[in-house]
Amino acid sequence: MADTREPLLKVEHLTKEFPAEAGMLAGRFSKRVVSAVKDVSFEIYPGETFGLVGESGCGKSTTGRSIMRLTNPTSGHVYFQGKDIASMSHKELKEMRREMQFIFQDPQASLNPRMTIGEIISEPMTIHNVGTKEERIARVRELLDVVGLNPEHINRYPHEFSGGQRQRIGIARAFALRPKLIICDEPVSALDVSIQAQVLNLLKDLQDHYGTAYLFIAHDLSVVQHISDRVAVMYLGKIVEVSDWKTLYTEPHHPYTQSLLSAVPVPDPDVQKTRKRIILPGDPPSPIDPPSGCRFHTRCPIAKEVCSTEQPEFREVAPGHFCACHCAAVNPIKETSIEL
Repeated sequence: MADTREPLLKVEHLTKEFPAEAGMLAGRFSKRVVSAVKDVSFEIYPGETFGLVGESGCGKSTTGRSIMRLTNPTSGHVYFQGKDIASMSHKELKEMRREMQFIFQDPQASLNPRMTIGEIISEPMTIHNVGTKEERIARVRELLDVVGLNPEHINRYPHEFSGGQRQRIGIARAFALRPKLIICDEPVSALDVSIQAQVLNLLKDLQDHYGTAYLFIAHDLSVVQHISDRVAVMYLGKIVEVSDWKTLYTEPHHPYTQSLLSAVPVPDPDVQKTRKRIILPGDPPSPIDPPSGCRFHTRCPIAKEVCSTEQPEFREVAPGHFCACHCAAVNPIKETSIEL
């Protein structure tokens, strides 16, 4: 059943290219580009968590940064509350960023070591002239309490906290202006496994309290499953499958999604022993010179001739379930195709 609500964020045909070293291509000197993100489209609705998952270097973080215009997209449109971010002036962009915030992957690098945590968390309010100085201090103390830190530590510096505590500070800063959307760029990947669940539960509790929507970027499917309503799988700059998390995990239609899921550990040791890993051959191709047709065909164990010549259509294979694959089917890689 289609969602009849208006999307909070709508991304249409987003493409981001970076210049690469010029060189010889087909016997001719040419300027080359890295297609980090290619023709990406999706929507995020108010209050939902949209997971974006894929292996390192596939373009997830670039997608998030392009949406925020921390880097300018090469082409495409990003609509936030109906307004195109790509065409916004500096003033309009500043106003938009009151409603859209970012949580960075590395909690140590994203916090200014010369500022106290009180100054760090209140900085968004200072930039946007929100409240008096006393009101900002009160808001910082409230946020510290909400994220599980001692408000009495407001004058301490980032180096006096652990990695998990620093990420909580980053989360408190992101919520300072009560935004409607937060882009979480692998917010737990730099943390110990024992701390990851605490931070994920905190993000979920804050979402329930404030009604914030998340674009949750990660490379770990088990992390995405824990927090997401819908999940998009990305490969070499393109989205290859989108569905609600439960359907994606039980009925993957793209062979790349199926291979990723085969690597996710199962808590039951008896089940884990009988599971078969899908080992993909080779490494991901270079985004400077991506393969023709389906970008995954060079590593796909069930690729056909058409896969190398024609780009698959991103189509609806089941209600609310979209896939870009010529061989789309439930668990398309059969056991005979699995390398044991």
